[in-house]
Amino acid sequence: MILEEVVLPATDGSALRGDLALPTSVPVMVVFAHGSGSSRHSPRNRAVAGALQKAGMGTLLMDLLTEREERHDLLTAEHRFDIDLLASRVVSAVDWLGDEPATRTLGIGLFGASTGAAAALRAAADRPVRVQSVVSRGGRPDLAGDALARVSAPVLLIVGGEDPEVLRLNRDAAALLKVPHRVEIVPGAGHLFEEPGALDHVVRAAREWFLRPGDDAFDAYDEQP
Repeated sequence: MILEEVVLPATDGSALRGDLALPTSVPVMVVFAHGSGSSRHSPRNRAVAGALQKAGMGTLLMDLLTEREERHDLLTAEHRFDIDLLASRVVSAVDWLGDEPATRTLGIGLFGASTGAAAALRAAADRPVRVQSVVSRGGRPDLAGDALARVSAPVLLIVGGEDPEVLRLNRDAAALLKVPHRVEIVPGAGHLFEEPGALDHVVRAAREWFLRPGDDAFDAYDEQP
């Protein structure tokens, strides 16, 4: 597997840093959209990315904000809930992968955490041909708004069983999706999935979804462990 640090051009002229790992056996590239106050160095996202790499998939962990924007956001919290901005950055990554010779033929999956899930869903709605699947971990899909009804890729929403408010928001968002989808509850897990075995559950569910998007999806919610 080839690992390299890359610089991605955004539509507004900004330069975003990312860590790219090319796939070894599965023609899928998963783009990670981190949550508020985080970055491409998110330990939980990196753990999930490592597991997907072991399964043969490629991954792109990217910063959704420039270094200057991150510093500004730490002081003002101005950008972390700017879903339009964050989604445009994910779209830029999808377009960049489509232009690069090494990745242009690969299917693309999106993995979003917290506010990054809303950005991923918006990007999926804006790039229906390129994006084949979406996974949310403890996400805020409700923040994707009207884009939920335009998403054409199968969606997996993973939520901790001990995160009731986020679970409610995910259920409400799922009701607006018009594609195969599932709400997967991780028993005993909180918002950060720090409990023993919780992140392993996330890894297994995400891996299977990216390999077989929409398999075992339901029109209703999957309440099974």
